Amino acid sequence: MTNETLAGYANVSLYSAMAVFTIAMLCHAVYLAGLLPARDRATDRAAERAGDRSAERELVGAGATSASVDAASADVAPADAEPNGAAPVAGGAAEVPSRARAAAGIGSTTTWLGGMLLLLSVVLRGLSVDRWPLGNMFEFAVMGSMFTSLAYSIWSTRRDLRWLGLFITGPILLVLGMAVRVWYTEAAELLPSLQSYWLVIHVTVAVLATAVFTIGAAATAVYLVKDAFARSGRSSVLDRFPDAASLERTAYGLYIVAFPLWTFTLIAGAIWARQAWASYWNWDPKEVWTFVIWVVYAAFLHSRATSGISRQTASYIALAGYACIIVNFAVVNVFFVGQHSYSGL
Repeated sequence: MTNETLAGYANVSLYSAMAVFTIAMLCHAVYLAGLLPARDRATDRAAERAGDRSAERELVGAGATSASVDAASADVAPADAEPNGAAPVAGGAAEVPSRARAAAGIGSTTTWLGGMLLLLSVVLRGLSVDRWPLGNMFEFAVMGSMFTSLAYSIWSTRRDLRWLGLFITGPILLVLGMAVRVWYTEAAELLPSLQSYWLVIHVTVAVLATAVFTIGAAATAVYLVKDAFARSGRSSVLDRFPDAASLERTAYGLYIVAFPLWTFTLIAGAIWARQAWASYWNWDPKEVWTFVIWVVYAAFLHSRATSGISRQTASYIALAGYACIIVNFAVVNVFFVGQHSYSGL
């Protein structure tokens, strides 16, 4: 099989993954939409029960006999009963409709499938050029999407993350669309300066750290929105998500994992720079922005551990760090000229 054929199969696998992720995103959206009517029905039933109890009290106040009250009570469903004999849900929340649960199951399965198709695309791309497939922005975007989807799917086997699915598959589909339409680069050999084992170590860890930061940013954004609704007293579909404190702890745990990976990325890059350019630090735009990202996330971790700073403020700092990651990848790689100008564009 020729290298051109392998590259073609890699692209077919990538397009297939995009189609599968589209289905996954729609299914996760259907799941979230299914939470709204379930909550509204629970509210309506509670209002009906409250009205029935008020009528009951009025009967007693008007001097009705106990037999009349018993007869009226017999027509009222027990407070803890659910329609169709369904058992009440802990915490008073209505049970998720079966259609929404089915959509979430399909979304989870297709997210797994999309991740595996991306893995296949990455493997075929590497085989087509006989190298590690991280030589340009296109390959970075595809592998980063693969790591993000697989990390989310693996984590989903240990925790119920159906609420997060839409906020993972949506960005993945957006990045893949940009990779295909804007950043696509034909499979080719590496530049001489990239032909080093440090490409496998340094860039792979950077991609993995970015994937974990992406999941953390999604969880942080959901936390901030849920916290804002909770403070305002307004109800929303986010009421069916985990509580705000749990969301914030989840995001923080992800940052705890990602930050050492990014620290290693910074150190490994300096070592590679010493071998390639005879200097550990050259004030190259890519080096500077990699350090800026590290500083912002270090500031987040410091603020998170400082008692005088609110969790909301710390979370905004974390989102600022992710904004720096986007700038580093989508702006610095394209518009800044330096020793790291390997975008392939």
